[in-house]
Amino acid sequence: MSNRHASEKAKLWNRRQLLQAGFVGLGVTGVAIALEYARRLNFSPTVKVPLPPTEAAIAEGFTPFTFLREFDYGTVTQENGRTVREFRVEARTSPIRLNSATTFITWNLNGRVPGPTFRAKEGDRIRVIFFNKAGHSHSLHFHGIHEAKMDGVKPVRNGAVFIYEFDAEPYGVHLYHCHVAPVTRHINKGLYGMFIVDPPKPRPPADEIVLIMAGYDVNNDKKNELYAFNGLPDYYMHHPIPIQQNQLIRLYVLNMIEFDVAATFHLHANLFQVYPTGRTLEPQEETDVITMGTAERHILEFSYRYPGKYMFHPHQDEMAEAGCMGLFDVVEKA
Repeated sequence: MSNRHASEKAKLWNRRQLLQAGFVGLGVTGVAIALEYARRLNFSPTVKVPLPPTEAAIAEGFTPFTFLREFDYGTVTQENGRTVREFRVEARTSPIRLNSATTFITWNLNGRVPGPTFRAKEGDRIRVIFFNKAGHSHSLHFHGIHEAKMDGVKPVRNGAVFIYEFDAEPYGVHLYHCHVAPVTRHINKGLYGMFIVDPPKPRPPADEIVLIMAGYDVNNDKKNELYAFNGLPDYYMHHPIPIQQNQLIRLYVLNMIEFDVAATFHLHANLFQVYPTGRTLEPQEETDVITMGTAERHILEFSYRYPGKYMFHPHQDEMAEAGCMGLFDVVEKA
């Protein structure tokens, strides 16, 4: 990795992220910071991540822009010769500004919608310490394989703590969400996230991006009035996602839209390779539109040959026009 490339990576991360990672104030150079942060996030030296579009796109605090490439690997320890990843999450109740006219009260994890993207390797031991401070009973139900007592269907009352512990299996793209009835309401209000389990042999290096589709029933009529990728309607229309020309993009896509039977994901001016539920190491089809019911998810891989801005959105135009639309900004290769 050249010094110029490493310096550009250093600029990608804001001060808040560096503080959280523990690098600010250590007296290290910007290049060293970028190299260490890239190592922690599993970036390969061959993967190029362009600079963010504007400072506003990565303003202080959590935004859909910081969410794109942010993976939570937990606190890692070794117990009896195996890797244990410990995650601490807190259910809260807090408002989110969806647009200039709409503020929505969310039930969320760590003050953010969606919740953190947990990531592990197949066979790791997962330990999730769940603090419920949201004012209502909630739970965390993880998709995957685990014992019944860890299935997350039992409510955790407000003020209580529950520890979910299980093995990360099988490899693939999974999810988690609150399973307290009515489940549609708890998910619609923000209690959901992605859980990625990597295969024993890593996939090839790529620029890895998470996109979670969701809806907002803002007037409690069991219909969605707004839709979004990664929490905020139309965010990626105003802040296009920069990607490198001819760079392999690995997109982790999850449909968490409640109250609608299905949604599609469509990519403009391109085709993508589909790895259903992330459960294959070879693509199973190639297309530019894929249909997903609620909780369905896939890995989609592609690269762009030509620079420019390209749309992505559900092909249900009502969803797209109500906020679930964005742009990839393909940056010309230097």
